[in-house]
Amino acid sequence: MTGSSVEEIASCLQDYITRMRGEYRYTGSIDLVCHSMGTCIARYLLEVNDGNSRHEPVRQLIGIGPPNNGSALAELFNRPGIGPAIIEQLSGIFVPRGFDPAADRIVQEFRPGSSTMETLRKAGLRRDISYRLICAENRTSTPHFFPSFGGMTYELQEDGGWRMTCAGDGIVPHSDSVLPGAELTILPADPAALITCRDQYCHIRLPRNPEVIERIIYLLKNPGGSPVSQE
Repeated sequence: MTGSSVEEIASCLQDYITRMRGEYRYTGSIDLVCHSMGTCIARYLLEVNDGNSRHEPVRQLIGIGPPNNGSALAELFNRPGIGPAIIEQLSGIFVPRGFDPAADRIVQEFRPGSSTMETLRKAGLRRDISYRLICAENRTSTPHFFPSFGGMTYELQEDGGWRMTCAGDGIVPHSDSVLPGAELTILPADPAALITCRDQYCHIRLPRNPEVIERIIYLLKNPGGSPVSQE
């Protein structure tokens, strides 16, 4: 769906869920497990498209490294002074070579000040859904956590500036992810895991990280369970 808007992708996701419900003849609540921007697309479906009707029953939304408040990187990609350098560092790793953020509709919609993110903020979270966030942190400050940025993550400041932080997964800082009332699990639970699996907790590899998968399975089996750690 290259070139499609968040709203369009969210609508297609809802159509897919509807088809699956029909195929399996299932009308009960479902769980949604999403990575990165996919979390916000699912939220747009639930909070904006379906926010008033509550037609789609969902038990919990599990987001892995989600930029719920907009993406700091999406914003910095568009800054003339720093954007080109960041894009060069991530070329072939997180963005394609020759990447032009101005031509990428999704990147523009995920800038914190975009109308799309404002629509999500105004819609608010649904009280009938449990929101669970799984984020990673470079707890040992190892540069190999995400070598492109020396183990750090870009984070926007309230004054429009930015800083580098270990409280993130190389792409998404915790400040991009947190939501009021949502449970937040920070991994690895044991910082020693970063010694042997130091690059398995960066944003790109989180969906295949064994500890992340274990946590997701636990939440699916125990929807009322407490997170490993909260902030």
